[in-house]
Order: sequence, then C-alpha cells, then structure tokens
Amino acid sequence: MNTIAVILINYNSAKYTIDCIKSIWDKTSSNLDYEIIVVDNNSEINDFNLINSFVNQENKSNLKLIKSNINTGFGGGNMIGAQAANSKYLAFVNNDSIFMNDCLSLLLNAMETNENYGVCGPKAYKEDGSILPTLDHYTSLSKEFLGRSLLEKINPKKYPNRKKNYSNHQKGQFVSGSFMMVKSADFWKVAGFDTNIFLYHEETDLCKRINKLNKNSFLIPEAEFIHYHGASTPKSIAIKTELKISQLYVIRKHYGYSKFKVLLTYFQIKYFISSIFKPKYWSLFFVLLKGAHLSDSLKQKQFSKTI
Repeated sequence: MNTIAVILINYNSAKYTIDCIKSIWDKTSSNLDYEIIVVDNNSEINDFNLINSFVNQENKSNLKLIKSNINTGFGGGNMIGAQAANSKYLAFVNNDSIFMNDCLSLLLNAMETNENYGVCGPKAYKEDGSILPTLDHYTSLSKEFLGRSLLEKINPKKYPNRKKNYSNHQKGQFVSGSFMMVKSADFWKVAGFDTNIFLYHEETDLCKRINKLNKNSFLIPEAEFIHYHGASTPKSIAIKTELKISQLYVIRKHYGYSKFKVLLTYFQIKYFISSIFKPKYWSLFFVLLKGAHLSDSLKQKQFSKTI
C-alpha cells in the first residue's frame, strides 16, 4: 500500500497535466511512498495521445493512466482514480497546478499529527503570485444573499477571512477542490464524491459529509502551489448553468426543499432580468425555469453521446 495516491483529471489539457506531474516529481521527497493516477476524461484523441506517450516514455511504476470512454466530470473522474488507488491518503489535485514545495509531505504531516483534520489543502497562488483562497464557506442562502464579506465581518469565527494570508493552520468550512487531501478510510466512509454532481460544489458536499465524522477542513499554509485558475475549464454559459444546477442540488441535499425553492425562485428572477439586458442568459433562465434538474446537466449530454 502507498502512503498517498495523487489523482489528476485530464480533459483536453495534457500539457498542463504533464507540467503538474513533473512538478510533483521535482518537489516531492524521495522518501515518500506515493503514486500518481491520471484519469483521462475522454479527451480529444490528440490530447490523449500526448499524455499517453508521456506516460509510456517515462515508464514509471508509480505513474498510471486510466482512460474513460466518457467525460465523467470532476467527481466521477476522481472516483475512477480513487477506486484504482491503494493508499492511506488520497490527494485530489487539479491538473492545472504546479507544486512550489513538498506539498504532499507537508499535508501528510499535518494530518498524521492531528486526528480532527479531515480534509487539508495547501496555500494557493495565482500565476501572478497573488493569493488564491483555499478555504471557503458552504453554499447557503445566507452566503448567496449576504455575500462572503459581510458574513466574515458578522461572524469571523464561523466564516474566517478566505483572502487572508495565513501563516498558521486555519480551519474553514471546506477546502478548494483544486488541491485537497483526505484519509482514504474517511473518504470511503462517506461514500466519496457524489457523482450526481458533474462539475462544481463537489468539494463542498464532500467536506460537509466528512464534517459529520467530527473532522474539519484546514488550510496548511506551509504547503504552497500555483493554480492556473480556470485553465482546465473555460468559462461559458453552459459552465455557468452547470454551476447553478450543482449549487441547487447541494442546497436541496443538505438543507431541504424549502430552502432549495427559495434559492431557485431567486435565481429565476435574477436571470430573467439579466436575460433582458444580456440575451446570452436566456438558456440559463430556461433551465432554471424548468427547475434546474440534473437531467439538464452536462453529465447527461456526455452519456447521450455514447447511446
């Protein structure tokens, strides 16, 4: 059994994936027993061939490539990787990331020495060197209506400043999915990622369930990495629509139908008004008008391609 399995999802971004792997090799201690599992989420053939050639050329026993025949999304892809892993810890890392130091060893040490650390993440930086928040607050009606900044001023203990440059371990509600480490036993105890979610809010849902094991999410600031934020998922109305579907699903799952209905109605009004001035939002509004069902998720479009 390995100590850590690092799971990377590749989707038409092989160059980022290769650079990420190289940074892991370069920065991780040779004394650490770990493996890297790359899950290709049905990339275009040229992109898959690039990552496949790299893996074959390197021919390392602790580097594996798994090809999915469909795009299973963030949670689904990570579940494929997790099922192939044989390790005490799982580190889910966005492929558009570069390690700045020995992140794996630093996160491992924090989790091994603190039993209540359920999910940990390193300090993230943007490409320009500015801080990219690692901690965040659960999606909720109060967060949507009041905003992060006001919540942080009203109750800083419950809602720590996500943009602060912390130097000590800091507890938060959840850790960004761009880089998160969890103990395998805890991950499987809560059944891993919810694969009903195709993209966005998967880490919110996972951290919330792990929190029910009386384990918390922590930023470990001595571990540092660069995240080319959004490089692996270009922005579009389809992506924004997916974000709202996922958000509403998580609200209904954890807070019940009434709060789901309140937020859905709010979004319906908000994006109806937005659509008047920005017609590109009409498609998002109509999905919300229908109820933002999982049947409108990009996940279903992936499955329909295989039928």
